[in-house]
Amino acid sequence: MNYTLNQLQIFLKVVQLKSVTKASEAMNLTQPAVSIQLKNFQDQFDIPLTEIIGRKIYITEFGKEIALAAENILNQVSAINYKTQAFKGKLTGRLKISVVSTGKYVLPYFLSKFIAENDGIELNVEVTNKQMVAESLENNEIDFALVSILPANMQIEKLNLLYNKLYLVGSKIPEEKIGGSPKDVFKDLPLIFREKGSGTRQIMERYFQQKQISVLKKLELSSNEAVKQALMAGLGYSIMPLIGIKNELHNKELHIIPTPGLPIKSNWSMIWLKNKKLSPVASAFLAHLKKEKTSIVEEKFSWYEEY
Repeated sequence: MNYTLNQLQIFLKVVQLKSVTKASEAMNLTQPAVSIQLKNFQDQFDIPLTEIIGRKIYITEFGKEIALAAENILNQVSAINYKTQAFKGKLTGRLKISVVSTGKYVLPYFLSKFIAENDGIELNVEVTNKQMVAESLENNEIDFALVSILPANMQIEKLNLLYNKLYLVGSKIPEEKIGGSPKDVFKDLPLIFREKGSGTRQIMERYFQQKQISVLKKLELSSNEAVKQALMAGLGYSIMPLIGIKNELHNKELHIIPTPGLPIKSNWSMIWLKNKKLSPVASAFLAHLKKEKTSIVEEKFSWYEEY
């Protein structure tokens, strides 16, 4: 046996995501690079680790056992690294945060100073949709989650960081609809939705339901960036979080359409399971947020008040 730590990491990520493509994206590697390392790892065993049926990859029972061993090995390697740093007097350990996709415009500003001051910390941030974030939190796989809609039926604690504001947005303002009721504004207006499981989609649908509005759905896209590109191409309109369209508004590539009942307001909140025993790293990060959040909002999000 002559496998590497890199091969163990790649195999474990493929097992966790059940996809070579998703594993390559998560690890910032090309798909061919992941496939080659996966094959090199497999070649060291006489028993198959994976099976390809159709276009899907399945993990064999033997593969699952090897994945468990790989995870234990990698955890031990991390523990060695943490102990080395700890003997140098540094705060060490792993900080795991799951964030809804639009939250990627928020989280870095609340992380940067903390990580810069504590370079012994291993940061693991997963960006996904609201449904997957809630599952990771419920399964106790992460320390914190950053959300704009609190998960239902879950005992949590929270720290509000920033207001979340959502507006109707498009590449041009339909002048004929300005001043009308919500039903008039949305009548025959082609709309672009996020995918099911998205918090933004949930907010949109709740707004339409409350206003008893029937809408024309044109597209469904799986990321905030994809929605922005579709809007700028003139393919329709969407209700979007202000946090993700700062540059497009400034460059006049997108415009806010004045609409009764908008913006919809909520909070960007850092949440964690109630009664969870936080690690020293997680506790230090939470203390940092409580101390620094006001100054971070004032310094990094003052433009928010223009809208």
